[in-house]
Amino acid sequence: MPFECITLDFHEEGIALLTLNRPQRLNAFNRQMISEWREALEQVALHPHARVLVLTGAGRAFCAGGDADEMTEMLTARNIDRKNYLWHSIQKIPLAMQSLEIPVIAAINGTARGAGLDMALMCDIRIAADNATFAESYINMGVLSGDGGTWFLPRVIGVSRALELLWTGRVVEAPEAERIGLVSQLVAETEVLETSLKLARHIAAQPKHAISLMKRAVYHGLTGTLAAHLDMISSHMAVVFDTEEFTSRLEAFHSRRKK
Repeated sequence: MPFECITLDFHEEGIALLTLNRPQRLNAFNRQMISEWREALEQVALHPHARVLVLTGAGRAFCAGGDADEMTEMLTARNIDRKNYLWHSIQKIPLAMQSLEIPVIAAINGTARGAGLDMALMCDIRIAADNATFAESYINMGVLSGDGGTWFLPRVIGVSRALELLWTGRVVEAPEAERIGLVSQLVAETEVLETSLKLARHIAAQPKHAISLMKRAVYHGLTGTLAAHLDMISSHMAVVFDTEEFTSRLEAFHSRRKK
């Protein structure tokens, strides 16, 4: 059954392209988009040839956050229903994004506000348009991030900067976003997707097992002890030495050196 609020395309180079597709609402997510997003992430995780996921938005925005009409509906819900909506719906997205073994690149083509910024923070690399804007805008509504923004943001830009953005809700322009590490690269608006796809193709051409184990090691290192991390790395190294990707590249290296 085709999606209505997103599109998912698989490219020959091993690239999965997931596009948030409610441009008339600046790609603000509703229940249907969240449901489709979860299903799409499952498809990507199970796809035998997907090596990198690129996430972007249709139209002039990346994602403006949650749909205001649905948030208004939650006013009449019971507390337990509000919690279950988050836990069984929206919060499945960060868990699914974090569990992906492949790299995820956010191609931020326009504004990323509230949950839209949080969704970008769930990605491993963020490439943004040089006119994009960012805001943790929850405080303006008197609420807090419901999808893990308070977990992701300090890990990306540090605790002090994260709290300042969360407490003020101020808009961050693209140059500042690059300076503080919120995004890794700025490009012209018309070049965001192609730049992201180019990087995705470069990563997809690298040894698949080493890429996924490096991702696992980096995120483990953010919370684990050094001893536990080194123990895990020694196991990962033992595994990759047995892969065809490593042995073929080692043979190629020796062949070049003999010439």
